This record gives sequence, structure tokens and C-alpha cells, in this order.
Amino acid sequence: MTADPRNPQESAGSATPDVTQTPEVEHMSDALQHVNRALESDNIAVGAARGLLYSIIETLGTLVGDPDLPEHARSGYEGLLETAREIRARIEGGAD
Repeated sequence: MTADPRNPQESAGSATPDVTQTPEVEHMSDALQHVNRALESDNIAVGAARGLLYSIIETLGTLVGDPDLPEHARSGYEGLLETAREIRARIEGGAD
């Protein structure tokens, strides 16, 4: 059977992505920066930004609460969690 080029998982053969892998701190930081830049340039609706920030905050909260997470990684995620909460507070303060 020929692999469908529109389906990356099928094209990769039997290898499937590991959804249990902890996201890299840099990836989470990039996500926050992207949302923040989009807000500052009015390229995203406030409601959409709230939804994205909610998801990021929930993910970071779960990661910070993981007892198996190394301490150096935990401190990075905690910093990002604080940044995400600051962005959310700014949105909530500016939306009134």
C-alpha cells in the first residue's frame, strides 16, 4: 500500500508520535510569545487569546505539578506559568 502524503503519521511508517512526551520549555515559551505578540498587534481576538492562554496555563500547571519532573525543568515551567498569568491579567484588566 502506498502512503498518503497528506497524512504525516501514515507517511512516517509505523512510528507514531509520543503524546506523553513533556513539551520543551522553549516550545511553551514560543507559544506564549506568539500569543503575546498577536495581542499587542491586534492580530488575534481577545476571546481566542483567552482560550489559548487558558490551555497554556492548564498545561503548564500540570507540568509543574508532575512529581517526576526534574527541578531545573520545573523552575522553567514555573517562570512561564507566571508569565502566562501576567498576560491573562493584562487581558482581563484591559477587557473591561
